[in-house]
Amino acid sequence: MSAATDELARALVEHAYLEGDFVLRSGKRSRYYLDKYRFETRPDLLRPLGERIAAAVAEHAPDATRLAGPELGAVALVAAASLESGLPFVIVRKAAKEYGTAKQLEGPFEEGECVCLVEDVVTSGGALLESVDALRAAGLVVHTAVCVVDREEGGADALARQAVRLRPIFRAGELLAGTKVPQNRMVEPNPKPC
Repeated sequence: MSAATDELARALVEHAYLEGDFVLRSGKRSRYYLDKYRFETRPDLLRPLGERIAAAVAEHAPDATRLAGPELGAVALVAAASLESGLPFVIVRKAAKEYGTAKQLEGPFEEGECVCLVEDVVTSGGALLESVDALRAAGLVVHTAVCVVDREEGGADALARQAVRLRPIFRAGELLAGTKVPQNRMVEPNPKPC
């Protein structure tokens, strides 16, 4: 890893790595959690992540004319990558809203456009697979997804089975092995009230 990549990896672990007993979106239990909101809400981390994502899109999905991010977790990341790359984006809702325009995809697009998905942390790939289905149902072409961290728990394989290649900025094994994991980062089971 380059010095800048090492620094970003250390910052992600410092600010987002938590130990405890966590249930992940996939339903699996984990002794650690990478809290995406602890890095997506910090401009000092969001900016370089947007730069890395934009660079990964340019390298691995040069035919993409639009980005897409599933709500809620990837919205800040896809917006940062959009600002860096100049590519417009759509937001993929979990389900079509039941009011107004009743859309599942928010933001303009043209049928047949090539879209690169952006995600925060991938475990089983469930959220991305749902997004792929929604984008393809709308007539968009999806064959690449870029994520900040691949937890290396089957998500890349699940996406590959749907002809989507996952391109992580970091893999969990490398991220956690290559940086010093902070001590005493246990999450209190019942936080004290203010």
